[in-house]
Amino acid sequence: MGLSDAAEGIARGLGLADPVVRLGVTGLSRAGKTVFITSLVANLLDRGRMPALRAASDGTIQGAWLQPQPDDTVPRFDYERHLSALTGPDPHWPEGTRHVSQLRLSLRVRPRGVTGALRGLRTIHLDIVDYPGEWLLDLRLMDKSFAEWSAEVLDRMQGRPGADAFMQALAATDPQKAFAEPEAQRLAAAYTAHLHASRNAGFSDCTPGRFLLPGELDGSPALTFAPMPPPDEGRPGPVWREFQRRFDAYKARVVRPFFRDHFARIDRQVVLTDVLGAIHAGPPAVDDMRRAMADILSAFRPGRAGWLAQILGTRRVERILFAATKADHLHHVQHQRLANILTAMLREARDRADFQGARTEAMAIAALRTTTEEVIHQDGQDLPAVRGTLMDGREAALYPGELPDNPAALIDPARGGADRWLDADYAIMNFAPAPATLRPGDGPPHIRMDRAAEFLIGDRL
Repeated sequence: MGLSDAAEGIARGLGLADPVVRLGVTGLSRAGKTVFITSLVANLLDRGRMPALRAASDGTIQGAWLQPQPDDTVPRFDYERHLSALTGPDPHWPEGTRHVSQLRLSLRVRPRGVTGALRGLRTIHLDIVDYPGEWLLDLRLMDKSFAEWSAEVLDRMQGRPGADAFMQALAATDPQKAFAEPEAQRLAAAYTAHLHASRNAGFSDCTPGRFLLPGELDGSPALTFAPMPPPDEGRPGPVWREFQRRFDAYKARVVRPFFRDHFARIDRQVVLTDVLGAIHAGPPAVDDMRRAMADILSAFRPGRAGWLAQILGTRRVERILFAATKADHLHHVQHQRLANILTAMLREARDRADFQGARTEAMAIAALRTTTEEVIHQDGQDLPAVRGTLMDGREAALYPGELPDNPAALIDPARGGADRWLDADYAIMNFAPAPATLRPGDGPPHIRMDRAAEFLIGDRL
């Protein structure tokens, strides 16, 4: 924590500065972080579709506006461009999260009750921090050695896409041979290809996260290593020793600064998950997501910070929302089942957070609704379906299959190592944003974004 953070914390604690809520938004690839932030901000600026946000429905929020974020060295979240992509004349999905970005939304509120009337209007700043979930998975590397990480990775990669090609490259490496940079680059490239293929197949736990989103570190030694089996007779060779050094450098120079500068300052958090995509990919992807999300939550410091910690600027995550996205791909009769499956997948991590004092919630949401609901008739049955426009411009109706009443019907086979669902086949489609004409005062159409906002920031408004 820097001196400016401490000064800001003291000023807030003494009532000399406007209160700030720092909201972290993360999730794994294709969970919809960019769309979530864009929709949240648009619907807080124009609150006509936010009835479940109490401060919006009762008039507590008098106004909202964007202003420069407080961190001058952090890129601004490109809200205007993303909103134009989603709601413009040619709607399309915006580019996903590739680095940390930030946006400040200021809300002018009239406090409730008699004391509120005496105090008058006040301003609350919502600082939204967007960061890739792939980077968040790296936080658990801080407690692991290179040998421990390598053993875990080599064990779980069996059967995943690209694993055979990497293992062949690893087998062709002489661990006792002198270290050569081209050899290291060959191994790192094979391992990175495996990570990309695994992510595309629906797997979530793909570390190190910067191998997938390298940014300015692309080609650096800190991103040029790969897991290796334990050395023979405990005598590590030159390649093993250099990869161990680079693994330690990755933790010290990439992971630790991210934790210090961004993650450790969060006090409200959204964790977005594409549960439907994992279910469609099969039991291994569901179990991998379950374990990855448990690892993510273990990196948080849940619980309510005391008054001294708040004054000094030390934040603890007070509220965590677990959100299963793309609820608009299901008829509303299945939304609660989707939320129940997410709750079951995150049971261990969620119980740990609850036990330490943080409030948590799980819900099914759609940051941008792309479909309408209808009932289709098939084989003498009435099936609750949704209809939307596919990415190629065709219209289609989708009945993805019936999610089970009991989440154990999915979780147990996934935990047990099943490679496919025995009695069900879950379909999925990629819908494009639907053209929409927004009425004055209305944000983009959504599912339960108002409830999400009420849980995350309603108490502070």
